[in-house]
Amino acid sequence: MKTLDFLHLDEKNVSNVVSALQQLLADFQVHYTNLRDFHWNVKGHGFFVLHEKFESLYDDVAAKVDEIAERILMLGGTPENRFSEYLKVAKVKETHGVKCGHEAVEHVLDAYKYLIGQERRLLALASEAGDDVTADLMTGYIAEQEKMVWTLVAYSTQSCH
Repeated sequence: MKTLDFLHLDEKNVSNVVSALQQLLADFQVHYTNLRDFHWNVKGHGFFVLHEKFESLYDDVAAKVDEIAERILMLGGTPENRFSEYLKVAKVKETHGVKCGHEAVEHVLDAYKYLIGQERRLLALASEAGDDVTADLMTGYIAEQEKMVWTLVAYSTQSCH
């Protein structure tokens, strides 16, 4: 007996969704680790704001990692748990030695640019497969991240006056 037997979803139709979720899981895991690094190591101007913001972001990403892994399981897949495997496939690259807040925010914005693109692709794949739940999950992620991008861009914009 499989979960998919009860969900009115065809395993073949959702196989591309599972693969895309596996990719997203790897990317989110690396993104999470980068956010932890920024939280721990960024110094200087904006420290108090950024320290709190990076903690909020990595808490949010940790919850998403769990949701993605559980969705993979619901769709009949097995989520990867090894960082060695994540690093082989993740498009979000590890950062190291970032101490400047502005540089860290740029890394976060680059990660969101990639992640939002992947989520839009996954949204289309899920819709094609009739997987409304995964599509809804991606729509929620995109909505949250678009607002986060807007706030980070606003924070990063230096006003001369």
